[in-house]
Amino acid sequence: MSTEGSVRRVVRRELTSPRSVAMTVVVVLLVAALVWVAVELVLRILGRTALLGSPGPVLDGIVALPTEPAPWVPGVAVAAVVIGLVFVVLAVTPGKRPRHALTCGTRGVIADNGVIASALARHLAEELSLEPSSVVVGVGHRTVDVRVSPEAGLPVDRAVVRKIAEGELSRYGVTPRPRTSVRVAEKGE
Repeated sequence: MSTEGSVRRVVRRELTSPRSVAMTVVVVLLVAALVWVAVELVLRILGRTALLGSPGPVLDGIVALPTEPAPWVPGVAVAAVVIGLVFVVLAVTPGKRPRHALTCGTRGVIADNGVIASALARHLAEELSLEPSSVVVGVGHRTVDVRVSPEAGLPVDRAVVRKIAEGELSRYGVTPRPRTSVRVAEKGE
């Protein structure tokens, strides 16, 4: 296997989140259902009354639903469809971690969004000759939001800020390439 293919696989694995939580929820629900069935069967063997309902009559009631519909059936059906759709979406869509891949030759470099935001804010403050606290940057998966609060009497052009930010992001080699939005605060904001 090629080194480049291995690097791509590792980078992809680091950028996407596992579906462990969804899988854990499904397993816990299945185990709870199996425990309930086991407890109800043991209670039936011992001749005791059922906790929630004996599995036999519950299954008979489910089988009889097409002929004798109960008023709660549509609500349960809608809830089951919604839960099913949530699990299908979780299974099909990739989860995103708050990270980006940076181009660095043949090496795979992963940077947290907070690190990218901090470096970009520091660079913008230096380039614009502003205090570091005057530039706030937020990095998301698809967007980079830059908010500049210049000191009174110091004009800042949005186009210049955008050009500097996009140039620095290009230098970092951020992939996937986020869209940059810039907001320059007016006096009093």
